[in-house]
Amino acid sequence: MTSGRPAPTRTPEPPYTAVIFTSVRVQDDSPDYSTTAARMETLAAEQPGYLGIESARGAAGLGITVSYWTDAASARAWKQVAEHRLAQQRGREQWYETYRVRVATVEREYGPR
Repeated sequence: MTSGRPAPTRTPEPPYTAVIFTSVRVQDDSPDYSTTAARMETLAAEQPGYLGIESARGAAGLGITVSYWTDAASARAWKQVAEHRLAQQRGREQWYETYRVRVATVEREYGPR
């Protein structure tokens, strides 16, 4: 792929864990949201077992973020990081109309390398 262009996260051979966060944002243009989201990406990348993240949001407010972890224990540990817990609370109180979190084990992956 061309440098600077988005690309799928490179992950190891399965199995590994995917945490899928699907959300609908409230009508709020607060700069705090994007600052917090960027901080959470940086903080997640510092955690043991972190493999990468992919995120997209449509114009109507529906967003999907998938974080990848070496195993379920690493994903659970990330959920418990104090700064992440505070961001989750703000999300519930301020930024999200609704959301779902799904945790899955990736068993198979394919595509060009």
